[in-house]
Amino acid sequence: MTEPLIQGLIQGLIQGLVQVRGLSYRYRASAPRPVLDDVSLDIEPGVYVLLAGASGSGKSTLCRALNGLVPQFYGGVMEGRVLVGGLDTRQHSVGEMMSSVALVFQNPTAQLFTGSVARELAFGLESLGLPRDEIRRRVRNTAAMLEIEHLLERDPRHLSGGEQQLVAITAAYAQRPDLLVLDEPYASLDPAGVRRVRAALRRIHGQGTAVVVAEHRLQHVVADAGRMLVLDRGRIALDGPPRRVLAGDVAAYGLHVPPVVEVGRALDLPQLPLTVPELAAGLDGRALPEGLLPVPSPPIAAGESLVEVDDVAFAFDGVPVLRGVDLAVGRGECLAVLGANGSGKTTLIKHLNGLHRPDRGQVTVMGLDTRRTRTSRLARHVGLAFQNANDQFFRFQVRDEIEAGARAMGCYDGAWLRELVALFHLEPLLERSPYKLSEGEKKRVGFASALASRPEILVLDEPTTGQDWSFRRALGRLLGNWRAQGQTVILVTHDLEFAERYACRWALLAGGRIAAQGAPWQVMADGATLARAGLEATQSYRIRQAVEAQGA
Repeated sequence: MTEPLIQGLIQGLIQGLVQVRGLSYRYRASAPRPVLDDVSLDIEPGVYVLLAGASGSGKSTLCRALNGLVPQFYGGVMEGRVLVGGLDTRQHSVGEMMSSVALVFQNPTAQLFTGSVARELAFGLESLGLPRDEIRRRVRNTAAMLEIEHLLERDPRHLSGGEQQLVAITAAYAQRPDLLVLDEPYASLDPAGVRRVRAALRRIHGQGTAVVVAEHRLQHVVADAGRMLVLDRGRIALDGPPRRVLAGDVAAYGLHVPPVVEVGRALDLPQLPLTVPELAAGLDGRALPEGLLPVPSPPIAAGESLVEVDDVAFAFDGVPVLRGVDLAVGRGECLAVLGANGSGKTTLIKHLNGLHRPDRGQVTVMGLDTRRTRTSRLARHVGLAFQNANDQFFRFQVRDEIEAGARAMGCYDGAWLRELVALFHLEPLLERSPYKLSEGEKKRVGFASALASRPEILVLDEPTTGQDWSFRRALGRLLGNWRAQGQTVILVTHDLEFAERYACRWALLAGGRIAAQGAPWQVMADGATLARAGLEATQSYRIRQAVEAQGA
């Protein structure tokens, strides 16, 4: 280890783990305002920090600044200093920072690139120059600690989203950094995946590692974190223990408090609850205020079915994914298709526009048999926004990406496209490459592209991933407007809170079959089926159960 590195590490021990002083950053010198604006903060060893804020507030950029990717990889213009473990992120390479800080991206596939999980865990350790025996020992011990030993020989590309996220976290932690930074680790996970990742992070934190989690869905982090930072337009707006921060008005910063916090504030409980058991313990027989918790969208009257799925079976390379699915979706309905990672949700919806054709059974869309109808014709009726927006991009400029489908189908409408651009706040992005946007921005481009041809049926795969509360609420209002105009919406989502609020019917996929369907609360009432599907009831539903149990 070089003398400057040793001196830096000693300085870090004396001064604290992270010191950020006067940090301002622009990705481009010509940008009208900085993404980070005069940020100063300290992070002590062993703390657990929740980093919150609206989309565009600077969370991802601050995460990248903590390990030197900003500015070393992204370039741009940076002012101020960032020291982690005493090392200046502008004077030391990202590789030199690895023993001090590790970063896990929102999309784990962006950092998984070897042929086995064991190789993923070993790669960073080899970069640190550790002896081979030490690498083998650390790979084995770290995999055991985070309970992924059974995955060591698997190809990361063939794992579920939750498993991939666990592998990325384990690979980062194998380096034994003093600070582990995670950017939206729960964004694409089902409830079972969320539970496993939360447990893994608690174990890591319990070993003395400092953890920083940037996250929109606060209920996954607030009970674990000891400190909450709120960014607003690149500046630190709030900083303190989560209970104290959430007791104030965070809506002004694009945040929505978890339902337990909302109820606790409305009832003026002595200690603000962060979990359902904490809330239940403080209720003392009090009733819930009317209108506080979400009421699901009302069902529509039975009418014309625009989508009919009849006994559909489908396999990938001989492995069954769908096993006799029956489903009908009516005009003006909003259906949420739910299930664990790998349950077949995305495979099912790709049958609706002909990207997949059933091995057995039939799919009919607007009276068209998808086995006998070209995908280009089906696309005129079904607009599909992919889970991974990169999979649907094929132009090198956002403007062209949004316009391409409508032009190809002969239904280009400039006024409608301008309305979509305004609706999804895409004006500043039109000349940029869609591939270089944030995950949330990519999602919005995908929505606009899917809507450009004015399809009767809109299918959104994980639409709330990477989106803040204000956008989710605006999207929900938009879904209501589309339903009122007779358009049909199908959501595939792990965000059960969003599905509870805006979908009038749920269809639960498990083992390639529809395990349950009905109104959201009807489906959640069957706890055994929900558990078999790897899901759990929403916090709002569990709060109502707790209140009813006290009144029984």
